[in-house]
Amino acid sequence: MDAAVTPERELQARAGACLSHYDIDVRVESDGSLGFQYDGALCSLRAVNLAPGLDVLTLTCVLAWDRPLKPQLHKRVAERNNALQFGSLTVIGHGKLADVILRYTFPAAGLEDQALTTMLLLVLSNAGRARHGLLP
Repeated sequence: MDAAVTPERELQARAGACLSHYDIDVRVESDGSLGFQYDGALCSLRAVNLAPGLDVLTLTCVLAWDRPLKPQLHKRVAERNNALQFGSLTVIGHGKLADVILRYTFPAAGLEDQALTTMLLLVLSNAGRARHGLLP
């Protein structure tokens, strides 16, 4: 293995390849993360080594952006958070507007490609469902 290829880089590349099999256009961003869109959400995926043998994938999806920061938005996000099996939703306010973000981090070292793909698609399908109703 090349000295520059770390286990987390290899994991991240495998995750990107798994997503590509489902016609998801995955690109490497300038910061090294993988970027893609899924069901209208803007997503970023990165592998991180937390400790020897503990490589995790962290997925962040922007489900809605520049939404009016009103109690109804918080109510909708809370309802979707209760229904999520993987990840959590956060409202990030900026002035009178807000973005809704889904985050999920899971240990992925040792997962075979089929299991890795299953986990990624489970999280992304949750993101797709949670996004509905957050936009006009």
